[in-house]
Amino acid sequence: VQLQASGGGLVQPGGSLRLSCAASGSIFSIHLMGWYRQAPGKQRELVAVITGTGGTNYADSVKGRFTISRDNAKNTVFLKMNALKPEDKAVYYCKVDGAATPVGVMDYWGKGTQVTVSS
Repeated sequence: VQLQASGGGLVQPGGSLRLSCAASGSIFSIHLMGWYRQAPGKQRELVAVITGTGGTNYADSVKGRFTISRDNAKNTVFLKMNALKPEDKAVYYCKVDGAATPVGVMDYWGKGTQVTVSS
C-alpha cells in the first residue's frame, strides 16, 4: 500500500490550497483517513480525520477554515484549506488507519507535502 499526496505549495495569507492523497495497492476498505502536519521544531499534530461514513474531527485551529472529504471508491482523501495563515505553514502528511489488506488491518503514513503561507 502506498499513499501519494499532492497539492502543497506556496500561497499568500488568506489564500487557499487543496491537498489530495490517494491510497493505492490491495485495499479492501479503510476505516479512517486523515491529515496531520508538522511545523519546524514542533511535534506532528492532527489536522483533520474522516471516517468511512463521513464523520469528521478537526483541530480547533483549523475549524471553519479547513474541510476534509474522501472518495471511498478511489481511496482518496482531500483537504480544502481556506483562509490560510502563516502559522499553517508545515509539512502535511496523510494517514490511513484500519486499512483492510490481504496481510491484515494496517495503518500507513504518506510522504509529506510542504505548505508554505507567506507574502
